[in-house]
Amino acid sequence: MLVAIGACYLDTILTTPYYPGEDEKLRATNVTRRRGGNCPNTLEVLQQLTSHESTDEELPLALITILPAKSSIASQQIRSAFGSRVNLDHCIYRDGFEEPASCYIIKSQSTGSRTIVNYNDLPEMSMEEFTRTANELGPKATWFHFEGRTPEMTLQFIRYLRKQFPSIQVSVEIEKPGRPGLQELAEEADVVFYAKTWAQDGASALEPGTGHFEHVAAYTTENFQVVE
Repeated sequence: MLVAIGACYLDTILTTPYYPGEDEKLRATNVTRRRGGNCPNTLEVLQQLTSHESTDEELPLALITILPAKSSIASQQIRSAFGSRVNLDHCIYRDGFEEPASCYIIKSQSTGSRTIVNYNDLPEMSMEEFTRTANELGPKATWFHFEGRTPEMTLQFIRYLRKQFPSIQVSVEIEKPGRPGLQELAEEADVVFYAKTWAQDGASALEPGTGHFEHVAAYTTENFQVVE
């Protein structure tokens, strides 16, 4: 079983002819709403990839995320947006909260850029909540994947797994350069995924067993365009 732990968003995407200036009024050409979030998107891709494998054994997938009240419209929408293969039984619901984590995206048709504004008022997962869930899933899981949003707390989660379930592989996704605690988080994981903000100067790889390090400069070309 692969378990992913991270925020789950409801995305609102506004497609515009160009990115508006400050205090400018602009009509969108299209609006799209969907379920988003790094870990949910990762599970969706894994679900699609493994569904095409010629094997009788499916890879069980589970998501641990913080959601508003279970009776809220947002939580119902999020649950219905997942395929049947993603286990949501261990999600944590916040009673008294109706608004989900939300992401508002302005997509410029002229450049292909996407400008993102996030909103998330849901209280983060506590150590007690994580250990309770980890104890339930740990004996069945082979891999835990974390979104590195709260480095200090995530580091505690990983160290708990190392102590209680030492055979489990751990990966983290690291997004914002300069955020305190990310270096320690990367050192604790077996696999680290870096966002494009880290990779814009190039790609690097380290083989821990041999200490062999490789760095490749970023590829650029004329008339570069973002493809979604």
